[in-house]
Amino acid sequence: QVQLVESGGGLVQPGGSLRLSCGASGYIFMIYSMGWYRQAPGKQRELVATVSVGGSTDYADSVKGRFTISRDNAKNTVYLQMNSLKPEDTAVYYCNANIQQLRYGTTANYWGQGTQVTVSS
Repeated sequence: QVQLVESGGGLVQPGGSLRLSCGASGYIFMIYSMGWYRQAPGKQRELVATVSVGGSTDYADSVKGRFTISRDNAKNTVYLQMNSLKPEDTAVYYCNANIQQLRYGTTANYWGQGTQVTVSS
């Protein structure tokens, strides 16, 4: 089975930075899009950023100019560099990947367990 594991979360002060990592393991033929989502208490999960196989990216308006998503295809890993963090960025951040496990199989979305990011002074 495919497994996504996030790391890098923690407690930072406003204006600080964090770098999240998410590695996919298991039998994988191809990973298409990868992304980061977040969910704050009492709110729905929302998209933060995505990156395609070719490296094209999309960001939520709230994080544009502050966050950068990237991926290392050789390592099946996606990163999220978060700068100029704000208290409203506080949430559990989840890694997502659209993965084709077999050459002639179908794709499916997989989720990590989440990593807590808390921005507070």
